[in-house]
Amino acid sequence: MKIKFVSVNNRKKAIEIETSKGKFSLPFSRLELRPSAKNRIAQIFIDKELGSRAVTYVMTSGKEASVHLDAFLDYNKDPDFVRAAALYQLTIAATELMSKSSLSKHEVVRRLKTSPSQLARLLDPANKSKSVDEMLRLMSVLGYRVEWHIVKEVA
Repeated sequence: MKIKFVSVNNRKKAIEIETSKGKFSLPFSRLELRPSAKNRIAQIFIDKELGSRAVTYVMTSGKEASVHLDAFLDYNKDPDFVRAAALYQLTIAATELMSKSSLSKHEVVRRLKTSPSQLARLLDPANKSKSVDEMLRLMSVLGYRVEWHIVKEVA
């Protein structure tokens, strides 16, 4: 996903972007360089050098910073982003547990009833096409269970 449009909304004190999934905003309070009455955002643009997946803003003081698309998705609790973040955390944990496990890769593949390439895919943090179910099966084979805790987020 790429950013198609970016603007600064001084009234709402937020940066607003538009993507193929819709519009997202990020308050100034979440920025690395926070605008103020004396030091406003002078220029903002979609950063092509960052693959159009980030915006860069320049303050009146001359300082500049960039904000990645993930910051907008995280702040707005985009369901696809939340799912990808959970899968990433499960993958990192599975990779660490796999290296500590006394089971060989061959034995894990046998117990999962899958192929070595499928196991490699499950352990690849960049691969987002796997399911939570597959990761739970892998954790089970490694001798672990995943416990879920539902916590109300503070606004």
